[in-house]
Amino acid sequence: MTDDAALRAADSDRDRVAAVLGEALATGRLTSVEHADRLDAAYSAKTVGELAPIIHDLPDISTASRPALVDQQTVRAVFSKVIRKGRWVASRHTTLSATYGALIVDLSDAVLPGREITLTVNAYAAKLIIRVPDDAEVIDEVAALFAKRQVSGGAGSGGPVIRVVGRVTFGKVVVARGVTDWNLA
Repeated sequence: MTDDAALRAADSDRDRVAAVLGEALATGRLTSVEHADRLDAAYSAKTVGELAPIIHDLPDISTASRPALVDQQTVRAVFSKVIRKGRWVASRHTTLSATYGALIVDLSDAVLPGREITLTVNAYAAKLIIRVPDDAEVIDEVAALFAKRQVSGGAGSGGPVIRVVGRVTFGKVVVARGVTDWNLA
């Protein structure tokens, strides 16, 4: 018989703990610093026993009461300007779509569902601005056709991995860590 505390932790175990931590941050039970520290500990845990103390003082979230931790979502701007910022729950796979408009997505205060998320961008004759957390590692895989693509700030240090994929045509995509990096000219 195997002791559960000594069992090796799976990615799904770490993701479950990350979901509990994300809900605790969103409801104000944890500060952003506490959330970051505990999330780092969760993704560094090697056994199930190491995960338990990270959330011992937080309520567990059942599948029914879980916030919008959906696997996929879309944020869209068509002939308009849409801004998504503040504290919101991002998905593992988020599609950002802009046509003849502007879409600004700020992930700096967003609750991220795990260590890696994928943003699929689709912009046609539009401006798409993505602000990432200061410690994020950005992987840029965006194709540009008659477009400007600017990814600034370099690689992060120990934060989430944000993979940006997709296509921009006759437009502009900016991925930055701070508002000053947006270069809206």
